[in-house]
Amino acid sequence: MSNIDEIKSRVDIVDLVSETVKLRKSGKNYTGFCPFHPNSRTPAFVVFPESGTWRCFGQCNEGGDIFKFVMKKEGWDFPEALRHLAERAGIKLEPQTPERQEEEDAHERLRALLEDAVTFFKHHLLQNAAGKSARDYLTRRGLTDATIETFGLGYALDSWDAGLRYFTSKGYSTADLLAVGLVTERQGSEGFYDRFRNRIMFPIRDPLGRMAGFGARILDPNDVPKFLNSPQTALFDKGRLLYGLDQARKAIRSADQVVIVEGYLDVIVLHQAGFANTVSPMGTALTEDQIRLLKRFSRRMVLALDADAAGEKATLRGLEVARQSLDRSDEMGFDARGLLRHEARLQADLRVTTLPPGADPDEVALADPQAWAKIIAEARPIVVHVMETLAASHNLDDPKDKSEIAARVLPLIEDIPNAVERDDYRQRLARLLRVDERALTGSTTTPTTRPVRRRPNLPGPRQTSPALADASPARLARSLEAHCLRLLMRRPELVYKLDRMLQQGQLRRFSPEDFEQADFQTLARLLQEALGQDGEEPQTYLQTHLPEDLEETAAALTAPITPNEPADDRMMEDLTRSLLKLRLVRISEGLQQLRFLQEEMQQESGAAGLNPYQEIIMQYAQTRSRLDQALGKPQMGDQAA
Repeated sequence: MSNIDEIKSRVDIVDLVSETVKLRKSGKNYTGFCPFHPNSRTPAFVVFPESGTWRCFGQCNEGGDIFKFVMKKEGWDFPEALRHLAERAGIKLEPQTPERQEEEDAHERLRALLEDAVTFFKHHLLQNAAGKSARDYLTRRGLTDATIETFGLGYALDSWDAGLRYFTSKGYSTADLLAVGLVTERQGSEGFYDRFRNRIMFPIRDPLGRMAGFGARILDPNDVPKFLNSPQTALFDKGRLLYGLDQARKAIRSADQVVIVEGYLDVIVLHQAGFANTVSPMGTALTEDQIRLLKRFSRRMVLALDADAAGEKATLRGLEVARQSLDRSDEMGFDARGLLRHEARLQADLRVTTLPPGADPDEVALADPQAWAKIIAEARPIVVHVMETLAASHNLDDPKDKSEIAARVLPLIEDIPNAVERDDYRQRLARLLRVDERALTGSTTTPTTRPVRRRPNLPGPRQTSPALADASPARLARSLEAHCLRLLMRRPELVYKLDRMLQQGQLRRFSPEDFEQADFQTLARLLQEALGQDGEEPQTYLQTHLPEDLEETAAALTAPITPNEPADDRMMEDLTRSLLKLRLVRISEGLQQLRFLQEEMQQESGAAGLNPYQEIIMQYAQTRSRLDQALGKPQMGDQAA
């Protein structure tokens, strides 16, 4: 991952912009008054958390990413904004070196090995007689063939070296197998053996769907441990991964809620039952990194605990360290204090729900999907959950039991930075215990915790590969930006033909403002400078004036596109269509958002509220009509040539 993408993955655009603009939640997005021009009437400034971008639909009509926002707010150039945001994200900027490139190449090789392992295990599950017991088990748990295929489930043979022999015969080294955790080094003697044996295999992927490792469940009840994950590797860090997130991303955004359960099969069955907004932390306690990752998709999170894990056993343990790793135990616990601190730091909404005694999420969903939906809908704030859990296990007529509950709950309340919330919870606790609230205020022995400083959130890395047919508008725009710039970096002089084409279609000329990604915008501005001077060839100018911070980005853009580079006329046609599509995606997305803002204002203030957005909508609609017309011209390619 490049420095730029890593910074974007760690800096939450909502947190960044809200330091300057008072934002209000509006559907999946946030609105406010643009900080770059005077306006106190129409909140036409919109932040899109999903894409990590912002746009003003008002007077300035500007937009971009976190870098562009900082550049415009502070008056900085791109390198200055990069250094500022890198410091904020806690990232040390490092240039692309042969060593770094070698490391990235090694990671790609290891991911390819893991993909081969998915195929290997899947074959033994579906086509090997030895996998029958695993197939039967999955069938008993309610999984369909389609679900097994979707999640890529497999079976590891009951053998010490079946995998070792197979992968080495395919040309992989034992060092590679060890690096991804498929084999283990023998203790006390030379050689290696398969880490996973006679287990159901669950591929674990990062949020982008890239292989990271495996989880494995026993078939023989005498084996230990019950669950075994890949060891810590360069690709697999279970404290930073969530099982099922690659499949759940769209559903989480759609529902604006994520449900967190314990096990792999819980996740899979819930997805199968229609609850695809479900993930699992794979046996570790829910970490701050995982919450940051989830917050990219929704701030509303529900932790679904089984009755034992959420009950007295956990709460009476001091609410500190609550869950052991699944490599050692399958017990799920509940660290209320830790979760509250995460919630405060990350501005998330964490809730807890408890399943009926003896029930697992997959059992509930298979038996009665509506019952599962009801359980999630009834999720309670963490403090309320702890209060009621403790109250259910104590005698509320006994003053000592009341005192014990207060001693355990009050420190949690005092950890909450919001004063209104603290007061509300104290009142609830007082009513629950049937005591005067003043007695609670005086009984706490824990000093009031000061509001915790917020730290930046991390939205995850984006795919930057050229246009995907099924990509979201944000991802499609990003890929089209990269593709247009890739063509222009290779043929800067195409700008002149491009401008003629745009003018013929009554469209504005090419501009760096066509790019919302600040790094791309800086390169486009440099390209314009190269064409505007006559001292050097444009390509030479680009090379000599390229900022050091953008060398890696430029190198990726100027890498060979195909073994046989297309002719100028075909490249021109590709460039024209790609730029028009880019503008059309932006215009269409903008129109959709403007109409949403218009409807929202109408609901709040009546028909009079339509006027501020109506003129902008008309302008956008006219531009989209011209873009549609330009894209529909059959002679475009000939003209461009």
